[in-house]
Amino acid sequence: MEISVRKVAQIVLMGHELDRAEGELRAFIERLNEDEAAELVALFWIGRGSFDADDWAEAVETAQAEATVPTADYLLGSPHFSDHLEAGCEAMGIDVTDEEDGLM
Repeated sequence: MEISVRKVAQIVLMGHELDRAEGELRAFIERLNEDEAAELVALFWIGRGSFDADDWAEAVETAQAEATVPTADYLLGSPHFSDHLEAGCEAMGIDVTDEEDGLM
């Protein structure tokens, strides 16, 4: 993956504190490069059940092809986006809990 586990953990953590951290979270997501943004959306989709973990490459390709709105707008406009990111990480065998603990 292009996007680091630490970045995903930071986004998940800030997503759970959206009332206090929306501006910071939006800026953080906007600083991601195109590949990182597509992978973040792919993780979200896997967690939401739109794709299976086995379909990672297809999910990333679809996220790249269908990127019509800024990633921050798309994710922040989706209910429970941080929960879906966590579920996507879990499905992909990525443990963000250690990273989250280090960020607190």
